[in-house]
Parts: sequence; structure tokens; C-alpha cells
Amino acid sequence: MPDVTKTDRFQSLCTQIRHFDQLPAEVVKNLAACAYLQRYVAGQVIYLEGEPAEAVYLLQRGWVKATRMSRSGREQAMLFLQAGEVFGDVAVFLQSPYPGTVTALEAVEVWVLPGDDFLKLVVRHASLALAVIRRLSERVLHYIRLVEDLSLRSVEQRLANTLLQHAEVQAGQLVVPRRHWATFDEMAVRLGTVRDVLSRALKTLETEGYLKVEKHSIVLLDPAGLQARGEV
Repeated sequence: MPDVTKTDRFQSLCTQIRHFDQLPAEVVKNLAACAYLQRYVAGQVIYLEGEPAEAVYLLQRGWVKATRMSRSGREQAMLFLQAGEVFGDVAVFLQSPYPGTVTALEAVEVWVLPGDDFLKLVVRHASLALAVIRRLSERVLHYIRLVEDLSLRSVEQRLANTLLQHAEVQAGQLVVPRRHWATFDEMAVRLGTVRDVLSRALKTLETEGYLKVEKHSIVLLDPAGLQARGEV
């Protein structure tokens, strides 16, 4: 008999994944039939850059980061992903090694879809193929923006934009909560810089009255001004 609990939970996750939320029930059930749940602890590597791409991952719970390592040992963040995201798919489609390392930033649950099974379902179901194409197209746009940020914007501008993207309203204030793993080192990796440069950028924006750095959050005092500060 089918595992109803597993199928229901997988279906629930698909409703949270952009473009997958429009998949027919039959397609979701076929995906669920070949998926299995895997758990990771904070700091555990899900897969390494250069490893054979054997699976696609659907993030059920927690945050992960995807990074590449330069020959000099410097880490460059490519993506920070939260629940409802898909990763590992590009390498599976290209049948090439994973282009980066993905690491759990906290306790994480992921659905693992074996690459061969996933590819067969994409070939069989046009709706799944279209959903994947749309997601990959959005990923291309993300990297275009990343290249633009790294080449055209200063660290202060990139920081201003990143803070605005991740801000939420708390007690009438616009706040960027600092998760337990969001150290200055992690933030620096995310912005393509180093800790000292990030610290100076935060201090500059704080001195200019755009924000206030607190122990567990960053309060945005002047969102409109911060937005203007982040423009090229």
C-alpha cells in the first residue's frame, strides 16, 4: 500500500515550490513515489563541488548555502536557500558534476529525488518539464543580477540591497533578523567580500543613519534612503 503520510507531506511541499504548485496531482504522486526524506545537521555537507550529480533535492525545512571554492581557498556564495527551494537540478540535467558545495546552515530536511528517476519523469510529463524550465529561467536571471551586483555595485550598495530584500516588519519596524548562523563571516561570503570590509560597510551605513545594528537584528531606520543608496 502507498505511504499516505509520505505522499501527503510531499504534496504539501510542492504547493510551496514556485511552478511546482501548478503540477497535476498525478505528476506530484509520481515524484513522491521515487523520493525519500533525508535529514542533515548544521554544518553537514549535502554534496561536494565536483561530486557526480546523482540526485535533485527539494528543501522541506531549514536553510542551506551553495558555495564555490577558489584555488586560493576563498569561498564564494552562489545561493542561500530556504524551505520550498530546489537544488542540484542543473547538474543532473547536464549530467555533469555538481558545480558547487551545498551545506546545511541549520537542521535541514530534504526530499531526495534520484537523478535518473527525475529525468524520466521530466521526459514523460510536459507539465513537469515546463515547471523546470521556468525555474531554471529564474535561476539564470538570479545569476545575471549577481554578476551585475559584483561588477557594478560597491559592497555598501550590495549590502543595502540585500538588507532590503530580507527585511520583515516587526513591532512596526523594518527589521532584518540575524539567524544563529548569520555571522559576519557568512554575510561577507554572501556579498562576495571579507569580514573586515563588511564591518566597515555596516558601520558606514549606520553612521549615515540608514540602519542600527543590534545583537539579534539589523533595524532599517531609513528604508527609502537605503534603497537609493543601493542604486547604481
